[in-house]
Amino acid sequence: MRRKLIMLMVALGGGSLAGCSTMGETPKLATYQSVKDAGYTIPAINNSKIPDQYRRQMVRYETTQKPGSIIVDAREKYLYYVMPDNKAMRYGIGVGREGFSWSGKADVAAKREWPTWTPPVPMIKRQPELAKYRNGMKPGLQNPLGARALYLHNKGGDTGYRIHGTPEWWSIGKNVSSGCIRLMNQDIIDLYERVDKGAKVTVL
Repeated sequence: MRRKLIMLMVALGGGSLAGCSTMGETPKLATYQSVKDAGYTIPAINNSKIPDQYRRQMVRYETTQKPGSIIVDAREKYLYYVMPDNKAMRYGIGVGREGFSWSGKADVAAKREWPTWTPPVPMIKRQPELAKYRNGMKPGLQNPLGARALYLHNKGGDTGYRIHGTPEWWSIGKNVSSGCIRLMNQDIIDLYERVDKGAKVTVL
């Protein structure tokens, strides 16, 4: 079922960025149609509202990282899933305060579908109204972690760093008030299916 979902969702194309080049003369960008998943219906997104560079697309990307790894460029607002033959699937991201607080290398220690969200203590201190979720906010379309989450650990344990979905698609390509690295829900589902537990992640 998941593989069928990917076949329906994935659209490949090109973009430009230092270190990247287009895959062809005519970019083929992802389209963000409504998706039914685990009893939830993720709303469609008007593609014209999303800048082309932040729509999911295949790009040429040279790196020493092995296929199957992830590279996050928080400053440029891109996440790359490394593929063979100097290619990568590139996703637009939104970066929150916590997303800029850590960089380095980590592993995908856990993967969760429709995860529970528990705001960290510093966030609750900044936003006391979130105290009601100190024991976790149930999954759903309004949950800040969206449809999927990847949890990153390193030698020191949990980094507190998450790559996750978001219902706030308009925040992609921007610095946001809170959170780590967010992708549109349709994109995090696509990435989730590609990434294996234990995958290497580099945050620039």
